Amino acid sequence: MPHAIITGASAGIGEALARELVSRGYAVGLIARRADRLAALAAELRSAGHAAAWVAADVLDPDAMRDAVRALEQEQGPCDVMIANAGVIAFQQPHDYDVDGAVFCWRVNVEGVLHTVDAVLDDMRRRRQGHLVVISSTAAFKGLPGWGVYSASKAAVRVLWESMRVELAPLGVRCTCVDPGYVATDMTANNRFPMPFLITPERLAARTADAIARGETEIIVPFAHRVILALDGLSPRWLSDIVGRQLVKER
Repeated sequence: MPHAIITGASAGIGEALARELVSRGYAVGLIARRADRLAALAAELRSAGHAAAWVAADVLDPDAMRDAVRALEQEQGPCDVMIANAGVIAFQQPHDYDVDGAVFCWRVNVEGVLHTVDAVLDDMRRRRQGHLVVISSTAAFKGLPGWGVYSASKAAVRVLWESMRVELAPLGVRCTCVDPGYVATDMTANNRFPMPFLITPERLAARTADAIARGETEIIVPFAHRVILALDGLSPRWLSDIVGRQLVKER
């Protein structure tokens, strides 16, 4: 039974990924900070006949991440798929700039991915097999007013994946980058602006599981956002700026 470990697994996209992967025959290892949510999810999955284990850990703590992975692997075997899903969003206004919030967003979204990869990479290289999945965002392709820090953090994750997929391919380690558009989670529930082509975490999880099975290197979900990004690339800068300012105004 393949073993997939998921960070940020206590809610939203991470929880949906856990449910999707067990339905496809995976054992899942769940990592997040909220022990109560992890315990409840793992118990629910096990009661349905699936293999699930959990460890509470913070992706900002590299030692805790390595210990968590070792504990999960001891219980369920080597990690075949590591999904670096844990992340946060940050909206920043020029008149109310929260540098501490910006730094925290950057650390969770970028350092958290580095610590997650580090926790499994040596073993994957030694076994010459494994699959690293990073959850980026369509925000990685463009900085919008108010979302600069978040966009920059997700762009960093995507560029990291671009390097890793080439570097690690000869060592038998595959890499997939998932770029979702708007996803209906607790983190986006308070957004006070239009979120076109909003999708459920379950839809994203199913598409991500397909990408893992097919060995796809990058997916943009939903497809409509691929079209939007392509059109934006053809649009004049002034038009893009107008759209960006409108988003901030509606926020």
